[in-house]
Amino acid sequence: MQLLDHASISVKSIESCVDFYDAIMNVLGCEKVYQTERSLGYGVRCKAGQESHSCIAIYASVNANTDDSRHWCFKAKSRIEVENFYKVGIANGGLCNGKPGVRAHYHENYFGAFLFDPFGNRVEAVYHGLA
Repeated sequence: MQLLDHASISVKSIESCVDFYDAIMNVLGCEKVYQTERSLGYGVRCKAGQESHSCIAIYASVNANTDDSRHWCFKAKSRIEVENFYKVGIANGGLCNGKPGVRAHYHENYFGAFLFDPFGNRVEAVYHGLA
């Protein structure tokens, strides 16, 4: 089941976050589809008759805020992809919110990594497959 069609994240400044999101989305195989002064977009929007795509937008907003109980989790295709998500995120202005590793309290194969983007939003990559 693919639950989300699209989501939006707000930041104070696109300029401060573009390198971070370009890097983590590239590692996850998610293409940037647009960039303006006030927004970034990654993924594929569904067209009529399509159901299998999803996309994410990052918008500049003077009202942007962070909330520790909110985060966005992206599916990875392997544990290596989760590790690379973490590495490029840190290298591009992200801060550690949980190094790559198994989170057995979710399930025995939950392999995730957690970051704060340069604005402070919490993002995660997870792989549920076998090691």
